[in-house]
Amino acid sequence: MRVETPGPEPQVGLGVVAPYDFSRDRELWRWVPDTVSVFIARTERVTGADNLGTVSALGDPSVVARPTREVCEIGARVVAYACTSCSFAGGARAEGELRRAMLAAGAPHALTTSGAAVRALRAVGARRIAVVHPYEEPVGERLARYLAEAGFEVADTTALGVPVDEALTASYTQVADLVLTGNRADADAVFVSCTALPTYDLIAPLERELGKPVVTANQATMWAALEVLGLPATGPGQRLCRVHA
Repeated sequence: MRVETPGPEPQVGLGVVAPYDFSRDRELWRWVPDTVSVFIARTERVTGADNLGTVSALGDPSVVARPTREVCEIGARVVAYACTSCSFAGGARAEGELRRAMLAAGAPHALTTSGAAVRALRAVGARRIAVVHPYEEPVGERLARYLAEAGFEVADTTALGVPVDEALTASYTQVADLVLTGNRADADAVFVSCTALPTYDLIAPLERELGKPVVTANQATMWAALEVLGLPATGPGQRLCRVHA
């Protein structure tokens, strides 16, 4: 007896460079269509005296070279550095240096979460935004500065209020409460920073509750990478996923 089985369907490679402690792999996969495979490579472990020291170390362009080469060797057609704070801590100039380092390492196209967030917020028409994040104060201040430099008016920033390492295991309940607390009536959108925070299933219901776009770090990263590939992100009910920049 012969079994006829179609496929496998041809795949397009999307590369992700993630921080050494990143644990939201499955969330990233949920935004991609069935024709896309996500290749994830992590940075080397770094150490810092505090939150700012760690994210600054992860923002060194040399950190992204090896993992970029790894995902490109198996066919990534675009590479995203999925770390928000690592890519905004040094400002717009440093964010550009990270992208150039990925291109130099072989990425056909390169982007960072911070750059993707700016693009996504513009795509949903946001000008004045409420920002929520899990960072220590010096990093939160740099985030507000980065967004302001990109042309946004930051209505307010609200921190998660737990030790930074606890963001790695944050629950949906914690993130939803953070968004509801951090929202401001005069903000056009809410931005949820940090790729460590889980957000996929929260976005659509929070947007319905608040009546405005909720853009999150992981969502913006995958949306922007898929835009490069000419493909839509898969996020039922999520406003950003209905927008083409």
